[in-house]
Amino acid sequence: MASAAARHILVASEADCATLKKQIEEGADFAELAKQHSKCPSGGDGGALGTFGPGQMVKEFDEVVFSAPVGEVQGPVKTQFGYHLVEVTARVD
Repeated sequence: MASAAARHILVASEADCATLKKQIEEGADFAELAKQHSKCPSGGDGGALGTFGPGQMVKEFDEVVFSAPVGEVQGPVKTQFGYHLVEVTARVD
């Protein structure tokens, strides 16, 4: 069965998401930015969400996690919770 591990940063606006993505592209540490900016409790753990299977996350998030390249930051991804930057850290298809 497919499974994936991912980390994310959840913020309120698309603009905030884009700013953080640019910082990561310029070398900022994803986990540190998650700790400082994420509105999700996982931010305290660097944004780590652990391992999960298809259908365990909201649809928009799920689609990214099970299709994006491992290790590449994706986003902004809009969900009912806000805007996410998502990085798949591992996946078994």
